[in-house]
Amino acid sequence: MGRWEPGAGSRLRDAALALYLERGFEQTMVADIAERAGVTARTFFRHFADKREVLFDGSSELEERSVAALEAAPATASALDAVAAALDAVAGMIGGDREFARTRQTVIMANAELRERELIKLASLSAVLADRLRRRGIGDTEASLATETGIAVFRVAYERWINATEDRDLRDVIRETLAQLRALTAVG
Repeated sequence: MGRWEPGAGSRLRDAALALYLERGFEQTMVADIAERAGVTARTFFRHFADKREVLFDGSSELEERSVAALEAAPATASALDAVAAALDAVAGMIGGDREFARTRQTVIMANAELRERELIKLASLSAVLADRLRRRGIGDTEASLATETGIAVFRVAYERWINATEDRDLRDVIRETLAQLRALTAVG
C-alpha cells in the first residue's frame, strides 16, 4: 500500500472517460473509476484531486508551456503573433490524441459545471498571457484584445479539429483559423 503505480494515471483516465460516457459525470463516483481501472480509490487520489481533474489534468503545464512560447517570441512580434506562438505550444501539448479530445469534449459539453470549469481555464490562460504581453510593453487594450482573440481562435479551431472527418494537425487548424480571422478583419 501507499506506492505509486506506473500507468495507473492513464488507466484511471480511460476508466473515468468510459464511465462518464456510460453513466454521466454526476452519476460516476471515484470508487467506480478506481474499480474500473483496477486500483484503489486511494491510488486515484494520488493521481487526481477529484473526478473533475481527470478532464483538466495538465492545466498548469499547459499554462507554463504557453507562457514560455509567448515569452520566446521575438521582441518584434506583434501581440497577436506572440499569442499565436502560445497557441502553437498548446496545440503541441494537446493535439496528439484527437479521440481523447473528442471524448473529453463530449463529457464537458454534457455538464454545465464542467463547461464552466473549461471557460474558467481558458479565461485564466487569457489573463496570464495578457499579463505577459503587458510585461513585453504591449498596452492594456491591445494585450487584452490579442489574448481574448487568441482564445476565440483556439476555441473555434479546436472544435473544427475534433469534428473534422479527415486527420488534421491541430497546429495547422489553429493557423488556418487565425489566417481566416486576419482576412476577416483586414481593412479593405
